[in-house]
Amino acid sequence: MTSRRAFNAKLQNRRAFLQAAGATAAAALAGNLPFAALAQTGAKMKIGTLGSGRVGSAIGGAWVKAGHEVMFSSLDLEADRKLAASLGGGARAGTPREAAAFGSVLLVSVPYAALPGIGRDLGDLIKGKIIIDTSNPIVGRDGEMAVAAREKGAGIASMEFLPGTRIVRAFNAIGAARMGQAAGASERVGMPIAGDDPDAIKVASALVRDVGYEPVLVGTLAAMGKYLIPGTPLAGERSPDEVRKVAATLK
Repeated sequence: MTSRRAFNAKLQNRRAFLQAAGATAAAALAGNLPFAALAQTGAKMKIGTLGSGRVGSAIGGAWVKAGHEVMFSSLDLEADRKLAASLGGGARAGTPREAAAFGSVLLVSVPYAALPGIGRDLGDLIKGKIIIDTSNPIVGRDGEMAVAAREKGAGIASMEFLPGTRIVRAFNAIGAARMGQAAGASERVGMPIAGDDPDAIKVASALVRDVGYEPVLVGTLAAMGKYLIPGTPLAGERSPDEVRKVAATLK
């Protein structure tokens, strides 16, 4: 009898071990699911914002409403806490390092002159992650580095400042004032995006749709990133077809 009880106890322990191992494996599989698969299944994502000004708060707020978890960060943690509290749901606030560690996807929405500092200070946390780069080199604000970035193209410059990341430039040529209202528009405005990594493009495209725009891939960072700034033919609001037509003239 004792032998049988011991056998049953071992059997129960083995079953419990296998169940726990299966749960752990499932969790690991979900955590390692390719970014493209996440976009296709419509899974909710963890997103960190580096910068929470007009653009960062509008886009991040739209993502919170779409059901994503968003950690806002900037140089003003108290303002980010107030922003997160006003949005509720999956919104939270943290330091830039906390947001960089939190997000599988990162929204970079800072003055362009801050990009080198992000690459230097957060490089260990952002390497390999998808970066949605909304930042634009503005000469009057960012100085000589903006001149150099515009000459070589913002897409190339951003890759140099944020090495090892998977950059998609988006939300660069449309004003911040209407970004938070796009989801309620009767017709979708085309959002030109540029990138090199297919999986990053798929994820960014899904997130662009969640804000209320229709993503239009116009080309690579090197070829088209230079046009995704204010004042170029791709700036302003257009239908997706119109964006494609304009982009075709620039190639």
